[in-house]
Amino acid sequence: MDAVIQATDLSLTFQTNDGPVHALKDVDLTIDKGDFVSFIGPSGCGKTTLLRVIAGLEHPTAGAISVNGMTPDEARTNRAYGYVFQAAGLYPWRTIAGNVKLPLEIMGYSKAEQGERVRKVLELVDLAGFEKKFPWQLSGGMQQRASIARALAFDADILLMDEPFGALDEIVRDHLNEQLLQLWASTQKTIAFVTHSIPEAVYLSTKIVVMSPRPGRISDVIDSPLPRARPLEIRDSKEFIEIAHRVREGLRAGHSDG
Repeated sequence: MDAVIQATDLSLTFQTNDGPVHALKDVDLTIDKGDFVSFIGPSGCGKTTLLRVIAGLEHPTAGAISVNGMTPDEARTNRAYGYVFQAAGLYPWRTIAGNVKLPLEIMGYSKAEQGERVRKVLELVDLAGFEKKFPWQLSGGMQQRASIARALAFDADILLMDEPFGALDEIVRDHLNEQLLQLWASTQKTIAFVTHSIPEAVYLSTKIVVMSPRPGRISDVIDSPLPRARPLEIRDSKEFIEIAHRVREGLRAGHSDG
């Protein structure tokens, strides 16, 4: 069995002063090894909450979830995933190399191993030569690439990404989307990616999970027929436009059900 992430009848209700908030309801999902899965849906539909459940940062109130055959908490302890947040979250007083090696320091890697891994991942994200720069000396797109390098540094099988390019302009975002696909192809990671952008979801993913407004349910799962090698021009193709249309329809249907 190649399932890396498996959720069954997963629900999550937050208790608040104004009463319960049903963030996720009856979520069934399988993510296989090497998949690139995007979660798309309106604000407040539980995309980020679902990512945080996979990461063991939130705990479901019903149903079951496993990550690499373990509970999310065990997976977190075993460092099964790297997590990339919306903001790069780099420490301004540390160089780019210093930021990238932070998890390696915490995990007790030797100095030599730290240096080698930092060199490798900065090369992967096209930031070789920027080791000694500080975050404020880099553009927003470069900072996000450094953040991805940090998440890749300890070579986890799974990469969880929460709208990492949401704050960037379209030209930079397109470039980073291309780079991310190359990175995925070269590392064979399993990627779970949250986005608000239909073109981004369709361009990047082998599987697109369309979510409905709260309580967050999965309204459609689309297996992409697009080839894994995808130039940006593929976005003008008939297949691409058809998938984007189906995502849009799924989002619309989710709204009318809610």
